[in-house]
Amino acid sequence: MIPMRLLVTRPEPDATALRAQLIAQGHEVLVEPLITIRFDNADPIELDGVQALIATSRNGLRALASSPAIEQARSLPLFAVGPGTAATAKALGFQNVIKGPGTGRELVSFIISHADVNGGPLLHLAGDVLAYDFSSELTRLGYHVLRPIVYETEPATRLSGSIATRIANGYIEGVILLSPRTAAVFAKLIKEHGLVEPARQLTYFCISEATAAQLKEIAPLKVEIAAAPNLQEVLALTARATPQSI
Repeated sequence: MIPMRLLVTRPEPDATALRAQLIAQGHEVLVEPLITIRFDNADPIELDGVQALIATSRNGLRALASSPAIEQARSLPLFAVGPGTAATAKALGFQNVIKGPGTGRELVSFIISHADVNGGPLLHLAGDVLAYDFSSELTRLGYHVLRPIVYETEPATRLSGSIATRIANGYIEGVILLSPRTAAVFAKLIKEHGLVEPARQLTYFCISEATAAQLKEIAPLKVEIAAAPNLQEVLALTARATPQSI
């Protein structure tokens, strides 16, 4: 494999972990988080009567880990959106983790299969912005869904000078995009910096079709989409990618 120069855009601390994985594949990696996660204004997590938890990101679990409710929470079933979130839940001591296929929309069927509609509320460890709000669908089916906002997301308002320069001069060869919102922020900043033409030449490694769709105004020449919406499949793309495949 011929190494690529890749840009990681996901929030910390996950960006640093992903950087290490990409370096292990042989790539050179730059990090520019396009969304910052904040926990300081989180709603309290109240679990009285709750039958199960829903986690659609690792950040929701990080908020729970620092909450007084964590000990009580470990005794509850937890629906995790995909393998990464499920692994984080297990590392926090959850024993009954139901792993979903990778998206909030698909997670609904797993919840319906395992949760009792009359068994008490479901609590979603939510951020302030949701890629997909499944609570209305569950409510329509008779479930009671609680949704405290346990973390907030702050999108970047500009690219750092060094990253903008490296996109402009072609130094960066590929970009990792792991959510539709991150891709939308990236596309917006590329337009604002006047970098659409050099950005079109990059290879984009996207976790999903919905993520890739946010790049339409850039009209990139090369987009790779993971076979399933999880990080392992994105890493499978980068493991076989080379500059010659662009």
